[in-house]
Amino acid sequence: MAGFGEKDLNVEVREGVLTVQGKREESGEQGKTAFLYQGIAGRAFDRRFQLAENVEVRGAKLENGLLHVDLERIVPDEQKPRRIAINGADVKIIEGKARAA
Repeated sequence: MAGFGEKDLNVEVREGVLTVQGKREESGEQGKTAFLYQGIAGRAFDRRFQLAENVEVRGAKLENGLLHVDLERIVPDEQKPRRIAINGADVKIIEGKARAA
């Protein structure tokens, strides 16, 4: 995000898609200034990321030209692994007669 400030960036989540948009606002003085060479491109961009089902965006921050987006994976209780106890010594056998149909 080099060359972009916080006011130039837009980060939003809609229907499981994270969208990062950047657009520089041209000021009156900047438009008149002529550069011999400008190393950082200032053109607008739009980048989209498909998020997994259980991923939520917690926040974003711009630091030293890098955009950090905090994601958190939230696993529901029914999808968490469970430990199943194995009982080999206390096996009960039920005997009975089958009914005639």
